[in-house]
Amino acid sequence: MLRRKLSGASRRTLSTAIRPRRSALYLPGSNARALEKAKSLPCDVLLLDCEDAVAPDNKELAREQIAGALRAGGYGRRELVVRTNSLDTPWGVADLRAAAAAGADAVLLPKVEDVSMVQRAFAALEGAPTAIWVMVETPLGVLRAESLAASPLVGCLVAGTNDLAADLRCDGAWAERAALLPSLAQMVLAARAHGKVALDGVHIDLADDAGLAASCDQGRRLGFDGKSLIHPKTIAAANAAFTPSADEVARARAVIAAFDAAAAAGSALAVLDGKLVEELHVRASRRLIAVAEACAES
Repeated sequence: MLRRKLSGASRRTLSTAIRPRRSALYLPGSNARALEKAKSLPCDVLLLDCEDAVAPDNKELAREQIAGALRAGGYGRRELVVRTNSLDTPWGVADLRAAAAAGADAVLLPKVEDVSMVQRAFAALEGAPTAIWVMVETPLGVLRAESLAASPLVGCLVAGTNDLAADLRCDGAWAERAALLPSLAQMVLAARAHGKVALDGVHIDLADDAGLAASCDQGRRLGFDGKSLIHPKTIAAANAAFTPSADEVARARAVIAAFDAAAAAGSALAVLDGKLVEELHVRASRRLIAVAEACAES
């Protein structure tokens, strides 16, 4: 978790220890029944929402119910993240402080376009050891994704594809999200350059199971760590897509074994099934196995 004063190695990046973030489900904080049901859902991350999913008249209720749910506990290993209202609204600062005081793992800031927004949130947290995640959901946010990811205050970039598609005046569902691919790829590039987590945007057509599966698969192939979701029925598809398969794990172990055997024989290269194996492949294989093990423990 983030500490008030950052120095040395801790200033360069937040902890990026591997933990499953395959499925990140948005839940409206104003819905007490949903907050209770979430304790039994098989998602890795709960995005407890004070913003888009909550009407203005229910903002304070949502904040109070989320804080109460966090204090009551019962969510097991799930990562608990509170999406706050913007700091430019009457509710934003109070959302941040309530989430931190109740023990949220992180706060998720909407429509972040500049590091100054993150710095304002950090100041408002007043030293609370709460991580800061950011929504990248505007054209300016995408263009500045690298500077956001570079900030030691930021732990995760979350794609807001619906808002982004609206601002771009594009069809976000066209031909496997073709119009959004440049923006999504830029977010992943920024996150990977600075060792941060990246979560893909939601799939809004709840009747389109095939499209959901394709979107999850595309997100994984792009390099995202997981996918944000808006309904419990979509959790299984995201978990399946972002969990390494048994065949992938077996292949990863074979890559490591082949490289180790080559190294023992004095070679820096190995060949497995006719394909060259280098140290970079071993690093990727070790990470894949670590992800699979983390998923198995969740």
